[in-house]
Amino acid sequence: MESYILDWANLLLRWVHVITAIAWVGSSFYFVFLDSSLTAPEDEDLKRQGVSGELWAVHGGGFYHPVKFAVSPPKLPHHLHWFFWESYSTWLTGFSLFTVSYLWSAGTYLIDKTVMDWSPAMAVTAALGFLVVFWLAYDTICRTLGERKDGDGIVGALVLILVCAAAWLACHWFAGRAAFLLMGAMIATTMSANVFFWIIPGQRAMVASIKAGQPVDPIHGKRGKQRSVHNTYFTLPVLFAMLSNHYSFTYTHPQNWLVLVLMMFAGAAIRQFFVMRHGYKLGRNPHPWKYAAVGVVAIVAVIVWLKPAPAAPVAQAAAPTAQGTAGAPGGPISYKTLQPILAQRCYMCHGEQVQMKGVRLDSPEGVARNAQMVYQQAVVTRIMPMNNATGISDAERGMIKQWFESGAHTD
Repeated sequence: MESYILDWANLLLRWVHVITAIAWVGSSFYFVFLDSSLTAPEDEDLKRQGVSGELWAVHGGGFYHPVKFAVSPPKLPHHLHWFFWESYSTWLTGFSLFTVSYLWSAGTYLIDKTVMDWSPAMAVTAALGFLVVFWLAYDTICRTLGERKDGDGIVGALVLILVCAAAWLACHWFAGRAAFLLMGAMIATTMSANVFFWIIPGQRAMVASIKAGQPVDPIHGKRGKQRSVHNTYFTLPVLFAMLSNHYSFTYTHPQNWLVLVLMMFAGAAIRQFFVMRHGYKLGRNPHPWKYAAVGVVAIVAVIVWLKPAPAAPVAQAAAPTAQGTAGAPGGPISYKTLQPILAQRCYMCHGEQVQMKGVRLDSPEGVARNAQMVYQQAVVTRIMPMNNATGISDAERGMIKQWFESGAHTD
């Protein structure tokens, strides 16, 4: 029953998390586009009001005319829309999902004893530490160096080094799948912390000054803009880290930390292309195709690097399993030959006592019903057994493949 409840919690949290993430990323991308696409106002009245940029757009059958004030509007409207719940909701649902999916069952999902053999409590503490320590280090870099004249370049370089170090540590401490997801959660936490600790407080200070009839300190806008720009470059790397846990060929590679860093770098470069493209269309900067090219080259290089070696033919006779059952000669694999492999490698989580994801493999009927899933998870993606906790061999995976491709018979 616990597994069933956790599955529902996972599904519902994932659903809400994706919805809120779409809202947050969408609004973030829109405002980056808006800032990059504003043109100087032509109307003299807008100029007198302090408008620094305007945009005309058409969407959904209507025309829109957003304007941006350089520091503050001449009069604050009664209703002012704030953009923060998209961020907070995304983080809250994401952290809850991470808790349900990984922290709750740390011994299964967070720990790979071939990588680091430690207790679940220690692994959970280290994982939470990643979220906090990265934010503190990043925030310190921004506060101490971000306001220098050449601060943007220095901050960018130091944050890149910080991300590389975090990726190396995560992939050497946690199971590969968990490490990738943890890196995404770490950067996403920093993005939301930027909103919570800097962007929104700065905006509240500006509003308070306007209401009090005092001059608005432009530093709040500059700091908020800096953190907002950082967030937009973080977005694609975070999305890759979150999605990659469905593709084991990325996080199971011996140099998985470097795979992650290269793909994150590619995402940031491609995001830079889109950010600068808006300005290019208005003649403000040269065509940013170089950034897109760098991102694409990095992705292609990773694809070529991870290309699997030609599959070796399945041995004519597989090594005996712990139960002493030998593999069948080349050709069809019978259920009688397959069953001892399932018993030793799969029954632990999919047997009479435990049925993870509601899947049982301790009967011919259960195996027949889940044959496609067994093949996909154990042979194609090699995700199962989780972190190879039961020590399935390549020869045994080959026998499962042979059994499935010869008809997956259970009679």
